[in-house]
Amino acid sequence: MLQAEDIHVSLSGAPVLRGVTLEALPGQVTVIVGPNGSGKTTLLRAMTQDLPYRGTIRLEHADIARQPGWKLATRRAVLPQSSRIAFPFTVLEIVRLGLMAGAVPAPETRASEALARVGLAGFEGRFYQELSGGEQQRAQLARVLCQVWEPVGEDGPHWLFLDEPVSSLDIGHQLEVMDLMADYARGGGGVVTVMHDLNLTAMYADRVILIAEGQCLAAGPPEDVLTDAVLSHAYGCALRVNIAPAPPATFLLPHMARRAG
Repeated sequence: MLQAEDIHVSLSGAPVLRGVTLEALPGQVTVIVGPNGSGKTTLLRAMTQDLPYRGTIRLEHADIARQPGWKLATRRAVLPQSSRIAFPFTVLEIVRLGLMAGAVPAPETRASEALARVGLAGFEGRFYQELSGGEQQRAQLARVLCQVWEPVGEDGPHWLFLDEPVSSLDIGHQLEVMDLMADYARGGGGVVTVMHDLNLTAMYADRVILIAEGQCLAAGPPEDVLTDAVLSHAYGCALRVNIAPAPPATFLLPHMARRAG
């Protein structure tokens, strides 16, 4: 279990998170949503010790502030919102970085297996800088998967922390990545991800944490959190859930989409 209690974060002297408390369970996809500037990424960065915070964060009942970095790296892997690579590494070299932090030795084929899982089979020899933004995002996800390949190890559940993992992807690859997250959770691992797409959140989340103005506005299953009243309050505009325009307007409902096969 991941537990965050009374988390406060200030940036440049300004409060960003104001006493956020939440929990996430292994075997579930927990999605953090909210308006721009609400503190979603700040919360994820606090939970992965990328930012200083006040409060307590426990992973499997152990305070992460008291755990050595190497030990945490064997239990969790983090995909930031963006990754800049200054040197001309190949895609295979980038993905293999995840193997360096893993808990157990991995076979030589592991990096290629991870690339195949994110739809980048055959990209091993290409330079990372030659990839499109969406391809780079998936290559970084493959790196993260290499770090905690098995959802559950001898030390217990493993965790993926993902910040906007589908933001640069087309709808087909979005569904591919969301399916990957759901499969990881079904295997017993924990997934905590920041998302903007509320339709994908409704489709895949087991638990939704709605952050607004640095506080937890609502938490629970999607049907309890993603309601007209709660979303309209959080986003500051009138929203209605699952209402399509009248014919003959053309309108794509993403929550009806499914990957072929």
